[in-house]
Amino acid sequence: MNQTERFYRIDQLLHERGAVAFPDLMRELEVSRATLRRDITYMRERLNAPIVYDDEAQGYRFEKQSRGPKYHLPGLWFTPEEALALMTMYEMLKSLDSGGLLGPHIAPLMARLNAILEEAAAPAKEMLKRIRIIGTQRRRADSKWFELIGAALTGRKRLEIVYFTRHRNERSTREVSPLRLMYYRNNWYLDAWCHRSEDIRIFSLDAIEGAKLLDTRAKEVSLAKVDEELGSGYGIYRRTGKHWAKLRFNGAASTWVRDEIWHEDQKMGVEEDGALVLEVPYSDSRELAMDILRHGENVEVVAPADLRAEIGRRLEAGARLYHGRRA
Repeated sequence: MNQTERFYRIDQLLHERGAVAFPDLMRELEVSRATLRRDITYMRERLNAPIVYDDEAQGYRFEKQSRGPKYHLPGLWFTPEEALALMTMYEMLKSLDSGGLLGPHIAPLMARLNAILEEAAAPAKEMLKRIRIIGTQRRRADSKWFELIGAALTGRKRLEIVYFTRHRNERSTREVSPLRLMYYRNNWYLDAWCHRSEDIRIFSLDAIEGAKLLDTRAKEVSLAKVDEELGSGYGIYRRTGKHWAKLRFNGAASTWVRDEIWHEDQKMGVEEDGALVLEVPYSDSRELAMDILRHGENVEVVAPADLRAEIGRRLEAGARLYHGRRA
């Protein structure tokens, strides 16, 4: 780690442990005695860190009451992953506080996060002004169903839900045992055991039009089983018994797709003419088809034949709709 990262690590250790012996600091930082002495001296003299040696504790600690200049650590920028985590949490809490899923319950969390950021180094606060996350295609889920589902999950109770299945334009009443909540592509989903179909199903929370907590004990299904059933296919429509889609992208699209992760088990290769070939597993083609269609004429479905035919039908239907409107 570089010097600035060591300063933050020393600060963290002294705050967490109260007093830390010199050999323990050397071991945690993986530095020599001379380097650690230089770091502590720099923090004291240049950063105004109130670090003192406690003879009784036989270690370094922060002085409880410091009358000197205010102590500030130097700015430490974030990795892309840390920046995304911080901003995603902040933006999610902000959206929930404005009337989303948790409503007024989220206000104390927002207050705590704001307090942390107020005490953080300048880059943390500056980042809130300089980085923006835009949530696309987010659908609103009714907060009362979210809270009710949460109660069913923690209390291990069944739910009776009125569910609208969009692709069939159909409403149905289901008795389900909630297993897990999931946030995916800016929307909330419930993995649950459906007692009508006697199988694990995925329910979009925004499509739940009514819900009632039942006094019946929920069916217990291990999360390992849920992962086994739902964790292998493509996107939200993932099931076991998956197929493999083979997609061929031309030069215009390949420069984008080569850096994308469509699935953790995907296979990727480049042909002699420069075209990119991507293979991804799937079982339900709906979400995969949407991702294919966004590349338009720059992608060819090589296999399987039924997926190729489905994409062809969708393109033809879109063309008919376009020409019909033009007419």
